[in-house]
Amino acid sequence: MRLATYNMRKGIGLDRRRDPGRVMDVINALDSDVVVLQEADRRLGPRPAALPWRLIEDASDFTPVYLADNEISLGFHGNAILVRKGITVSAPTRITLPGLEPRGAVSAVVGGQFRIVGVHLGLMRRHRRAQLAQLRDALKASDLPTAILGDFNEWSAHQGLEALENDYTVYSPGHSFHAARPIAGLDRVALSDGIELRDAGVAETKRTRIASDHLPVWADIAVA
Repeated sequence: MRLATYNMRKGIGLDRRRDPGRVMDVINALDSDVVVLQEADRRLGPRPAALPWRLIEDASDFTPVYLADNEISLGFHGNAILVRKGITVSAPTRITLPGLEPRGAVSAVVGGQFRIVGVHLGLMRRHRRAQLAQLRDALKASDLPTAILGDFNEWSAHQGLEALENDYTVYSPGHSFHAARPIAGLDRVALSDGIELRDAGVAETKRTRIASDHLPVWADIAVA
């Protein structure tokens, strides 16, 4: 199964155009079974979806997991999960995370086999550490194999992710930020026991280099 994560920057590309259709083209080209998104909703006010539900239904083979706490957002604190049609999903969950600015994570059980978690961590390391610790503790309520994907916002390859060390293996498939000149692996994949990483990479194409300030990251996994 292929998983992917993409910070879509509310659909605003490096050309300053808000183009959800272009974002949908990027997502479709990933050929993934599950895609977690960050910044999938606009930031202010009632946070309407930056990637409209109707566009997803009409222009893709994905179904959004219902995670919003209102009728107009795609996700929770901008985090959303898309699943290929035909794949069963259960236990959609919103997880509130601590920090100076509101943050959250989302999760769902995919195919009855494993849990997928989408996250967008804060800009300050002390907040990220607290957020990961709270997320780790929240996820201990289930013994299902778990994959955490998202924008970890951590520039260091060696610090900041200590809260996951005993329970997860964290992978950085490559430099995904800034899309115009990738120099940092901010977008990562963390896998618990029971999930094997087969391959992973960064989707760098002409379209992905302009559709957002992040490049999408993908991971091929096998669940034991």
